[in-house]
Amino acid sequence: MDIESPSNDGRFHARDCLLLPNLISLLRLPLGLVFPWVSRQQELALAVLFAAAATDVADGFFARRLGQATATGAVIDGILDKLFAGIIVGTLFWQQRVSLLEASLLATRELGELPLVLWWSLDRSQRRVRSEAPRANWLGKLATVIQFISVVAILRSSALQSTLIALTAAAGAAAAAVYWTRELRGARSARGPSRAH
Repeated sequence: MDIESPSNDGRFHARDCLLLPNLISLLRLPLGLVFPWVSRQQELALAVLFAAAATDVADGFFARRLGQATATGAVIDGILDKLFAGIIVGTLFWQQRVSLLEASLLATRELGELPLVLWWSLDRSQRRVRSEAPRANWLGKLATVIQFISVVAILRSSALQSTLIALTAAAGAAAAAVYWTRELRGARSARGPSRAH
């Protein structure tokens, strides 16, 4: 199998990292690393945020369009989303633009999903195969959009930032709950067929 052919068997394959959607996802890492250096220059900071948002839309678009949605890609996308968000929130906290409580609320989704990500990373049986094909969590997408709007509001010192941070926390908590439910259900079904029908 060449690197242009995705592995759609639900397993994790290193070669899938070289598929176009995953290469697009990986662009969020350098964008995140640049953010602390440009965060006090509003136009540049917003440009970095919009570029990262564009990669988040583009990777999903190309994964579907090219038939390259893979388990590996779902994990890469999720990890880079959390890493990018962590850098942004950490930068805002370090620069005292948000309090510790506000930073925690902004990162509700990431903090809620972190134990599950660690579980998947450390448990070999979970790492090898996913029982379900990767699919989008619409609540997660909504939480990401609200989080993005909140960060823009903070950078622009908007009077709405407290309200938006609270909305980010609510959407993030709901998204994390859905993610936990889906992944735990998948883990149970991977161990064997359920007796209940």
